[in-house]
Amino acid sequence: MKRRINKVAIIGSGIMGSGIACHFANIGVEVLLLDIVPRELTEKEEKKGLTLKDKVVRNRLVNDSLQAALKSKPSPIYSIDFAKRIKTGNLEDDIAKVANVDWIIEVVVERLDIKKKVFDQLEQHRTPGTLISSNTSGIPIHLMSEGRSEDFQKHFCGTHFFNPARYLRLFEIIPGPQTSQEVLDFMNEYGEKFLGKKSVVAKDTPAFIGNRIGIFSIMSLFHTVKEMDMTIEEVDKLTGPVIGRQKSATFRTVDVVGLDTLVHVANGLHQGVPNDEAHDLFALPNFIDSMMEKKWLGSKTGQGFYKKIKKEDGSSEIQSLDLNTLEYRAQKRASFATLELTKTIDNVADRFKVLVKGKDKAGEFYRKSFSSLFAYVSNRIPEITDELYKIDDAMKAGFGWQHGPFQIWDAIGVEKAIEMMKAEGYTPAAWVTEMLESGSKSFYTVKEGNTYYYDIPKKEQVKVPGQDAFIILDNIRESKEVFKNSGVVLEDLGDGILNLEFRSKMNSIGGDVLDGLNKAIDIAEKDYQGLVVANSGANFSVGANIGMIFMMAVEQEYDELNMAIKYFQDTMMRMRYSSIPTVAAPHAMTLGGGCELSLHADKVVAAAETYIGLVEFGVGVIPGGGGSKEMTLRASDTYQKDDVELNRLREHFLTIAMAKVSTSAYEAYDTNILQKGKDIVVVNPDRQLAIAKKHALLMAETGYTQPIQRTDIKVLGKQALGAFYVGTDQMYAGKYISEHDKKIANKLAYVMAGGDLSENSYVSEQYLLDLEREAFLSLTGERKTLERIEHMLKKGKPLRN
Repeated sequence: MKRRINKVAIIGSGIMGSGIACHFANIGVEVLLLDIVPRELTEKEEKKGLTLKDKVVRNRLVNDSLQAALKSKPSPIYSIDFAKRIKTGNLEDDIAKVANVDWIIEVVVERLDIKKKVFDQLEQHRTPGTLISSNTSGIPIHLMSEGRSEDFQKHFCGTHFFNPARYLRLFEIIPGPQTSQEVLDFMNEYGEKFLGKKSVVAKDTPAFIGNRIGIFSIMSLFHTVKEMDMTIEEVDKLTGPVIGRQKSATFRTVDVVGLDTLVHVANGLHQGVPNDEAHDLFALPNFIDSMMEKKWLGSKTGQGFYKKIKKEDGSSEIQSLDLNTLEYRAQKRASFATLELTKTIDNVADRFKVLVKGKDKAGEFYRKSFSSLFAYVSNRIPEITDELYKIDDAMKAGFGWQHGPFQIWDAIGVEKAIEMMKAEGYTPAAWVTEMLESGSKSFYTVKEGNTYYYDIPKKEQVKVPGQDAFIILDNIRESKEVFKNSGVVLEDLGDGILNLEFRSKMNSIGGDVLDGLNKAIDIAEKDYQGLVVANSGANFSVGANIGMIFMMAVEQEYDELNMAIKYFQDTMMRMRYSSIPTVAAPHAMTLGGGCELSLHADKVVAAAETYIGLVEFGVGVIPGGGGSKEMTLRASDTYQKDDVELNRLREHFLTIAMAKVSTSAYEAYDTNILQKGKDIVVVNPDRQLAIAKKHALLMAETGYTQPIQRTDIKVLGKQALGAFYVGTDQMYAGKYISEHDKKIANKLAYVMAGGDLSENSYVSEQYLLDLEREAFLSLTGERKTLERIEHMLKKGKPLRN
C-alpha cells in the first residue's frame, strides 16, 4: 500500500508542537492541533461572563499557543496564509477526530507517565494502520510502546524534530522494538522528500544521536573553558564561522536556546549513561549551577552568558559574564595569531590543519576539543548508530555544523589526528586502527561524483545511501569541469545540462561572473541542451559588487560605468533570450543582482528558504541590471480588463521602493518576484540542483524555442508619474523619507511609468532598460549615494547592489 499524508494530528501545542504544526502546514498538509482543556477561567474571561463550557475557553490554550508561534521571529511558517491549514481543538471534545488522520504526532511534556496517558486516549480513537510517533528528545521509545496493542507498536516510533522545526533540518527516526520496516522506510523518505529534512535513523539510546554528541561537545567545552581559563568571547570567537559554525557560536547559541533546556538534556544524560567513558563531563560545572540558581537562562530571562544593559546616555551595551566572578563586564576583544593564518583560506575544511597546529591558546584549545570529540564519536559506534555518516549528518542538520566530526577528522588527516589525540591523552576506538590497517586512510572517499563511507563491519568503503536524488557540486567540480575563471566554474551535470556555479567572494556578481555567464551560454548554445545557475555556497548571491561601482563613480568614469551597467543588463537579457532554456536555483540570500538574474531565467527552482529581493534602494540607487524593467513588465502582465492598473503598478513599485525581501520563497510569490504557475519551490535544498536539472532537460526535450524580445509592455506615462510624485511628496512632507530617498523614488517612478509619455503606451524591454540605466547612472553621481556606499564598505557589510 502506498502511504500518503494528507492530514496529521499534533497532540500538544507548546513551542515544539505549534512549530511542527506550522511546518506541516508549510508543505500543504492539513493539521489538527490539540491540547488540554483549561481548568480555570482567566480574569479576562470572567469579566466577559464566559464559563468553562464555552468553546473559546476550552480551546484557549491551543489557540494562544498557536498565535504566539505565528507571531514569533523568525516565523515558523512560510506564508501567514498557510496557517489556515491548521485547525485547533482540545483533547476532550475533538480527540475522536484523530480517527481521520494519517499520522498522529505526540508532542506533550517530557514525562513518561503523561505520555502514556495520552497514548491511552489516542488508542481508543486511532484507526488501525495510522502512523503514530512521539517527538521525545530522550525518553526511551521502548518504554513508551510497552503495553500498547500490536498494531500500535507496529506503527509507532520516535520522530524527533529539532527546534525550530522549520529551520533545523535534522529529523531523527527512532524505532521501537516492534516498529515495522515499512514504517521506518516511509518515515525516512517522507522526512527527506516532503518535510525537507535530513532523515537519520537512530538507535533507542539516551538522547539518540544529535543531542548525545551535541551536548557532549558543549559540556566538554564548558569544562575546557575553566581548565584553560578562557573568556566566553574567546570561545565564541573560536567556535563560530571560522570552523563552519553559526555566528552565535557556543555561548550566544546557549542563550538563545535557553540554559535550562541544555541542563535538562545534560542531566538526563548524566543519569542515563552511567557507563559512558565521558560520564563525568555531563555533570554541571559550578558556574552553570550558579546561573541556574540565579535564573540566568539566556534570552528568555534577559540575561545569560550575555546581558544587554541601558547606559546612562540612553544607548545600549551588551556585556559578557565573567565565569570566574560571575559578574557582568564590558566585552573583551578576542584575538589569536592562529586565526590570522586562516584569513586567506576560504574553504573551511582547509582551515582545520592550520588551526590544530597553532602555537597559541587557540591551537591548544582546538587540539584539546577536537581530540576529545574524535575519541567520543568513535566510541559511540555501534552504541548509537552503526554508520559513521549518520553522526556527521546529525551534527550538520541539527546543530548547524558545516562539517561533521568525521569530516573534520578527515580534513586534519586520520593518522595525524590520532597522533594529536594521543598527545592529549585520548585513544580512538579500535575500529579506527582496523580501518587504517585495512587500507582505508580516510572515513570518506569520492568516486564518480558519489560519496562513500567506511563501513565498519564490512571493512570497506560503501556508497552513502540516498544520493541518487542529489547532485553534490563538491564531488563533481574538478572531474566535470567544462570552463572556469576567477568568478565561476561551469560543470557538466550530464544529459546535456550544464551548471554555472559562482565562486566569487560571497557569490557577488562582478565582471568575472558576467564573463563566465556569457561564456556558459555560448558553450551551452553550441554543444548542450540547457543551463542551470546554482551553487552550494551559504547564499546564492548577495548581489553586484558595489565596490567597483563606487570607484568608477568617485573617479567620474561614467562612460565606463555606463558600459558596465549595460553589460550587466545585456547578460541578464541573454539569460532570458538565449536559444537554450535557463534555470536559476536560488537559495538563502538572493539579493540585488542575484535577484535580477533569477528574474530573467526561463524558470526558477527556488529553495523554500530563499530570501529574495531587490534591495538597491538601501545603497541609494535603483535596480540597474534589468530589475526595474522586469518589475514594470510583470506589472503590465497582471493588467486585466476593467482593472485599476495604477494600483497593480504601485504594488510592484513598492516592492522595489521598500526594498522588500521575502522571508521564504513562497512569500516571493506575493511580490511577483516568483511567478505562480512557472516557478517552483523545493523544500529539501539537497534535492534542489537535481530538480533544477530535470526542469531544464524537460524544457529542452519538449521543444524549447528561443523567445522573442517583448515590445508589448504597457506603461502608464504621466498618469502614473503624477500619482507617484504626489505620493513621494507626501511621504517627504510627513518626514517618512529623506530628500534623497524621495529623489531615488522619483527616478524609479520615471522608469516604471515609462517616462513622461502623455498617454498609456506599449514599449519594448530595451526602451525600459535604457531608462533604467540612465536613472541608475544619474543616482551614482549623487553625493548622498556615494556616502551610503562608502559607509557600507567601511562597515564591511555585504557588497551588494
